[in-house]
Amino acid sequence: MLKFFYAARTCSLASHIALEEAGAVYQAVPVDLAGGEQRTADYLAINPLGRVPVLVTDRGVLTESPAILAFIAQSYPEAGLAPLDDPFAFACVQAFNSYLCSTVHVAQSHFRRGARWADDPAAIAEMKRKAPQVVADCFEMIEHEKFAGPWVTGEHYSICDPYLFSMAQWLESDAIDVTRFPRIAEHRQRMSERPAVKKVLAALHA
Repeated sequence: MLKFFYAARTCSLASHIALEEAGAVYQAVPVDLAGGEQRTADYLAINPLGRVPVLVTDRGVLTESPAILAFIAQSYPEAGLAPLDDPFAFACVQAFNSYLCSTVHVAQSHFRRGARWADDPAAIAEMKRKAPQVVADCFEMIEHEKFAGPWVTGEHYSICDPYLFSMAQWLESDAIDVTRFPRIAEHRQRMSERPAVKKVLAALHA
C-alpha cells in the first residue's frame, strides 16, 4: 500500500487530492511541522529534505509535488488525470506544474522563510516586503497566459488543478487580493466543490 506523508496548509494538499481523485488505496500520515517532526531522525530517514509531501511506494520513496502528481496520473490512467497518450500535452502539464514548483512556490517561500536565503534581518524583511508583488506577478501570468479554463489545461481536469488550488489557497495570507484574479478565484471555488477535495479538506480540519 502507498504511504503518503502530508501536512496541513502545505503543497502536499495537491498530491493528497490527486490520490483521492485517482481512487488510490493509501495510508495518509500527518507530519507535525510546527512540532518539528520533519526534523526527527525517523522522518529524515524517509526524506532527508525534511519536507512534505512524501509518497512511499513499493519501489521507493518519491518527493516533490510534480513527480508525485505525475506518478499518480501514470499509475492510475483510468482516472484521466493527465493526457498520457499525447506527449506534447503531457509535457504542457509538466511545464505548468514545474512553474508552480520552481517559481510560484519559491516566491511564496520568500514571504515566510527568508532565513533560507539570508541571515541579515534587514534582507529578510526586504524579501518579506517584496514577496507579495512577486507572487502577484506569478498569478497574473497564470491568470492571463497559462490558464486555459475552465480547468488549467482546458476542458479536462488534470493534476495541474489540485496543484494550482493548493497554491491559490495562500493568496490571502500572502497579502494578495484574490479578486484581482477572477479566473483563479472561480477555479478555486469550482475545486472546492469536488467530492475528493471536500474529503481531503475535511480530514485536514478534523
